Amino acid sequence: MASLTEIVKQEVFWYAGGGSKVKYLPFANEIEQAYTVNVIDTPERRQPAGVVVLARVVGDYVVIEEDLTDRPLVDRLVAAGIPREKIILAYAGEPLPDMH
Repeated sequence: MASLTEIVKQEVFWYAGGGSKVKYLPFANEIEQAYTVNVIDTPERRQPAGVVVLARVVGDYVVIEEDLTDRPLVDRLVAAGIPREKIILAYAGEPLPDMH
C-alpha cells in the first residue's frame, strides 16, 4: 500500500498538465512533504503565476493549504483511502489538532 506522502503527492500532481493557454506545473518539497501545482499563462504572460492547489503532510495528517479547483482535493484524498478526519482544510479555517 502507498504511504500517506505518496498518496498526497499523486493526488496533488493529478491537477498538473496544460492546455493551449495555461500550464499547470507540479512542484515538490520532499523535506517538508509539501506538494503544489502552480499555474502560468503561456506562451504570453497576462496574469501572475499562482497556486492552484497546495497540500503538505504533517505527522499523520494532510493539511490542504490552498485549493482553488472545481474538483476539491479533499474528495480525491478521501476516495484514495485517507479518512476525512485526517484531512485539515487550512484554507477554510480548520485548525491543525494538537500534536502533543
